[in-house]
Amino acid sequence: MSDIYESLDDKHVDFINKQKLFFVATAPDEGFINLSPKGMDSFRVIDNKTVVWLNMTGSGNETAAHVLENQRMTVMFCSFDKQPLILRLYGKAAAIHPKDKQWDELISLFPDYVGARQLFTLNLDMVQGSCGYAVPHYDFVSDRKTLVNWADKTGRDGIEEYWKNRNTRSLDDKPTGIE
Repeated sequence: MSDIYESLDDKHVDFINKQKLFFVATAPDEGFINLSPKGMDSFRVIDNKTVVWLNMTGSGNETAAHVLENQRMTVMFCSFDKQPLILRLYGKAAAIHPKDKQWDELISLFPDYVGARQLFTLNLDMVQGSCGYAVPHYDFVSDRKTLVNWADKTGRDGIEEYWKNRNTRSLDDKPTGIE
């Protein structure tokens, strides 16, 4: 029921580009596993072995802390329309912050969001496709505007203050790379 690939092919990229939702999973060596849903216009395929996604400001920052510790990440896409499919991307991730030299080049791939907190690159070790026969049908209505509106109202200075107060440590009290 599942197929293993060394890299993304054109069909995978086409599937990814049509999705409105993806999930990111990370874990520290010890502590809580994190699984987060992601949406908005926040995912790009760079090449058949590299993807990048934009992480918006949120209540926690577990992914960044986990990646600093061990780099393992899984990204999962599910089809919720006619053609069932689950696509998982396994690999090693790196966090890129606004202070990092890669930031300007990679952030230009995305809309200009005030709440942009980090980018994550994922170098793929394996791609797995599976049936998705049990995934229900859903219709996409729209992206929520709540996070964008909150970030716009808070402003860049307010966002950076929020990071200092709420995003510098993980649930396991590990650093996230935000100073």
